[in-house]
Amino acid sequence: MLINELVHIIPGEVAGEITGEGEISGGYTSDLLSDVMAHAQSGQALITIQAHKNTVAVASLVGLPAIIVCNGRELPDDMVQSAREEGIAIFRTGLDQYEVSGRLWEAFHK
Repeated sequence: MLINELVHIIPGEVAGEITGEGEISGGYTSDLLSDVMAHAQSGQALITIQAHKNTVAVASLVGLPAIIVCNGRELPDDMVQSAREEGIAIFRTGLDQYEVSGRLWEAFHK
């Protein structure tokens, strides 16, 4: 699935701009960044409430092309800037992690 297709599956907003037409291969839901480093797989979108610059650093380390921040959390400017520099798309949604995970799972299993 192309990253820019997420906006049709998950209501919310894109922070900054989506760079290129990268793909995601699935999703990984966690709020514990050490868990993300240990278990997420390259190509997945991270579904989380962790809205800070360290989330971007972990996504970059693991090779995650997109971060979906849930529960309408505010996105700090340094997080958005860091994601732009790393080429990682950030989405912000009012939905919780359960709902986002379900929608993404359904989109991949149609």
